[in-house]
Amino acid sequence: MSYEIRKIIKLVEEANIKINTTNNINKLNEIRLQYFGNKGKLTLQLKNISKLKSYDKPIIGEAINKTKKNLYKKFNFHKNLLQKERIKKKLAKEKIDVTLPGRGGQNIGNFHPITRTLYRIKNLFFNLGYKLVDGPEIEDDFHNFEALNMPRNHPARAMHDTFYFNENYMLRSHTSSILIRIMEKKNPPLSIIGAGKVYRCDADINHSPMFHQVEGLLVDECVSFSDLKGTIEIFINCFFEGQKIEVRFRPSYFPFTEPSAEVDIRMKPYSDWLEVIGCGMIHPKILKRLKINTKYSGFAFGMGVERLTMLRYGVKDLRTLFKNDIRILRQF
Repeated sequence: MSYEIRKIIKLVEEANIKINTTNNINKLNEIRLQYFGNKGKLTLQLKNISKLKSYDKPIIGEAINKTKKNLYKKFNFHKNLLQKERIKKKLAKEKIDVTLPGRGGQNIGNFHPITRTLYRIKNLFFNLGYKLVDGPEIEDDFHNFEALNMPRNHPARAMHDTFYFNENYMLRSHTSSILIRIMEKKNPPLSIIGAGKVYRCDADINHSPMFHQVEGLLVDECVSFSDLKGTIEIFINCFFEGQKIEVRFRPSYFPFTEPSAEVDIRMKPYSDWLEVIGCGMIHPKILKRLKINTKYSGFAFGMGVERLTMLRYGVKDLRTLFKNDIRILRQF
């Protein structure tokens, strides 16, 4: 047996004793570096192979590699045992008696004002016979713009107003796309509302890059602007129940409705008028594009949930609702 082989056997015996006798993971890592590191004892043996005679090189090299492999297995096995033992001790130390009484004075959670407002809006429209529908937040150009009769040069399509992924996909900028998807799949009569998050490049005391919208439509035979007007007035009076609210409809323009109107409310005598809802009769081009029979007509409306939340709860700065300050949220 050559001197080199005897040296390897001695190193293996030495490493085995050290691995088996240590009960500390940090010390085990030190042993690993001592034998397998860049300047480790077995690593140096490999480096010295070049100095050996040519007929000894393959024998010594194979012996060292086999030894390293076996020692690595033993090292990892012992390391796993130590880790399991450490976890076992930690769990025993941190054991919790779940039968003990809880700490006193904990605060009970509550719904966020925006969530409360969403529930209120949905329930009011459920009572009017509308059904809730949903759709994707990542939308394509057709459902977000094209199907809504928005021309290519419309400002809403601009990069500074919409969060684009590429030319064809974006974060939806309104929940109207939900309604379009339902109109593609289902035949009238329809009375639906779509509610959810929408995204636009806007941020100040009255706007947020992410906000919530509720949009609805009714498609049936002989639907008129009077039906729309009556629906909006019932909703507003029920939403602000117990408050004296004045409502007015102003002529406006939206690509997907014709005629169109904006709905303003005044909560106190002589206070400012505030715009809360956009609405109108569904544009004939949209009904034609979606292949809806000409005997049907319909109306659509949309509202910002944050705007109604601020009015209902007297919040002056929209950013207050997103601070997650428990002192503010407790008030609601």
